Amino acid sequence: MDFKNFKMPYSINPNYSKKTAYFSMEFAIDQALKIYSGGLGFLAGSHMKSAYNLKQDFVGIGILWKYGYYDQSRNMDQTLNPIWTKKMYSFLEDTGIKFQIEIHNAPVWVKVWYLNPETFKTCPMFFLSTDVPENDHLSKTITHKLYDANESTKVAQYILLGKGGAKLLDEINLERDVYHLNEAHGLPAAFYLLRKYGGDLSKVKEKLVFTTHTPEEAGNEKHDIHLCHDMSYFCGLTIDEVKRIEGVNDDRFNHSLCALRMARIANGVSQLHGVVSREMWNKYPGICEIKSITNAQEFKYWGDKALYEHKENGDNEEFDTRKAYLKKRAFRIVADQTGKIFDTKVLTIVWARRFAAYKRADLLLADKERFRRLLENKEHPVQIIWAGKPYPMDYGAISTFNHLVEESKNYKNMAVLTGYELALSKSLKQGSDIWLNNPRVPREASGTSGMTASMNGSVNLSTDDGWIPEFARHGENAFVVPQADYNNWPTIEQDQFDLNNLYDVLENQIIPAYYEKPDQWRTIVQTAMDDVKIQFGSDRMADEYYKLLY
Repeated sequence: MDFKNFKMPYSINPNYSKKTAYFSMEFAIDQALKIYSGGLGFLAGSHMKSAYNLKQDFVGIGILWKYGYYDQSRNMDQTLNPIWTKKMYSFLEDTGIKFQIEIHNAPVWVKVWYLNPETFKTCPMFFLSTDVPENDHLSKTITHKLYDANESTKVAQYILLGKGGAKLLDEINLERDVYHLNEAHGLPAAFYLLRKYGGDLSKVKEKLVFTTHTPEEAGNEKHDIHLCHDMSYFCGLTIDEVKRIEGVNDDRFNHSLCALRMARIANGVSQLHGVVSREMWNKYPGICEIKSITNAQEFKYWGDKALYEHKENGDNEEFDTRKAYLKKRAFRIVADQTGKIFDTKVLTIVWARRFAAYKRADLLLADKERFRRLLENKEHPVQIIWAGKPYPMDYGAISTFNHLVEESKNYKNMAVLTGYELALSKSLKQGSDIWLNNPRVPREASGTSGMTASMNGSVNLSTDDGWIPEFARHGENAFVVPQADYNNWPTIEQDQFDLNNLYDVLENQIIPAYYEKPDQWRTIVQTAMDDVKIQFGSDRMADEYYKLLY
């Protein structure tokens, strides 16, 4: 293939002919390609697959992380041990393209790799790497670890994604009408365009759209504006010029705020998140409109086809047999990792996602006595599995993970697994009856893992956050705990309220329904499978991005 004059490798659907480039720090596309950490990547990966399904004029731009996020392993006492292993990918094509961009006032070489659409059924994708012989050691490390803990390295990664990605499009002569930033990491692309268009911000606005995933202002990235300037983030603009664009006279550069002022339009990733984002940002003048496009996941990749076939055929016996088989298969992983044998007949609860404080991984354990009664109930037994990757420098989250590991040593029916990536995620969704999600409202922008759980016959038990208000009908397709007064109550009271309600719903509604009313339980499972398939499938989402944003 002639990458110097790149042409889209498939015929474009005329409904999606707006030429778009999508910039993201992470993509969860396949278990074999370990360049993601959590929900942002899962969302981006599904988007790339749906762009392929719909034959959109759409390319993805990311970074080829040499060591990925990290490999999650255990110390001798079972506690968390992060390991960084060099990754090898024979399926990526060397484009032969190398070019230089300026980082920290010095030229850095960028090498470009290509993912063919047919490999994993995605749109064409390009991945940038600085790990080449022409660069010094420091420049090579820019693409070593996803979300590197060093602030300068992290800023350099953003420059590579944005400035490097925008320059790549020029290098391969791929004209784009839309530059879509998935989170503000790729914002240097906007400054690259601003320089390209001779400082005309209106021309940048014509092209730039922005998706925000962070529902509280403190969670949005801010860095010292002088550091960003010294790192060549702003493509030659002075600090005063940047402050005029950002609209605040602050030495902490707010990436998201600046993106909202440079973009033509933006979106939150659920209806609730759109509301929260508008309330949060509208106090600043000059920001663009913020719409809502609810995240979704690709059904073809995630949904269990056999489960859906048995449901469509009305064959309840085969449906139940299939679900039991999926549980049995997932429980082999539990046995392999922990030496615990789980029972397919027992109600199985799974909490599995990125470990972050607001997600409250260990909330159920806050009431030790009630937790003990739940796990020691012989009449209506339960099994609980935890999995997820804490950020390797988030010692609070690692402590929570290790606390769960220690607690699991007291129970045969409690397990904590490592290696939470696409393959394990899919297995746990297939192996669970209840998908537990209990973030503090409204901290969860979307929470897409619950969608793919429903696609595999697992029922959501959740606080009323993210996508859940658009989906859940309590007792019909999901179980939702009542909302605390999240605005006025202290955090400790919110946690106690949610904790009590989670246990009440589990003890009084979910467990009796599962054991005493199996037909009713199956109806809830199948209703959720129906409700999630189209509305929360990413083909719908990729279509909405074209109609509402591009």
